[in-house]
Amino acid sequence: MTELSRSGTATSLPDYAAEQRRHQRVRATLLGRYMLADRREYPCQTVDMSPGGVRLTCAVIGALGERVVLYLEQIGRLEGVIVRHPPRGFAMRINATPRKREKIASQLMWLANRESLGLPEGRTNERLVPNQPGVTLRLESGRFIAARIIDISMSGVALATSSSPPIGTHILVGSTPGRVVRYFEGGIGAQFMLPISPDRFHEGITL
Repeated sequence: MTELSRSGTATSLPDYAAEQRRHQRVRATLLGRYMLADRREYPCQTVDMSPGGVRLTCAVIGALGERVVLYLEQIGRLEGVIVRHPPRGFAMRINATPRKREKIASQLMWLANRESLGLPEGRTNERLVPNQPGVTLRLESGRFIAARIIDISMSGVALATSSSPPIGTHILVGSTPGRVVRYFEGGIGAQFMLPISPDRFHEGITL
């Protein structure tokens, strides 16, 4: 079926149809966030996905050929380019190594069979303590603050620190962008701008 762009004309990059033939697409509804070339972050939801591409429902549509960094629940971080403008979103070709595509295929198979097999939801909310918890925070003003990681999840981190930047302040936790979202006794909680991918989420992680 031919998809129409916002201007009413068919839009696609020439190798997207070939990608569809190479990879079986699975209908999947996963929440996520994506970042376009302007480095702004937007929410999205998948419509269907294969190891080679994904179709998203979203409000902000990039240009054909524009680079996208995408994070999806239970899949992790993906990179690619926009190849098509279906209604209410865009389709993205995933740029990945053959090994990464195999991993995506396994994840999609797990997601497709999770409900029928009664498998758990995954480790979206799992938290861990890194082997090296010391970290430096950099505020928008350029000021540096010493902190210690209490625990970390793929979406955020709890930090022990004597400073309390205002809620909403953008910070760098090591080299990872985030923003302050809560206070607790002896520290702060920060949410990452782009969640950590599952392959980086382990005790040896360095932010």
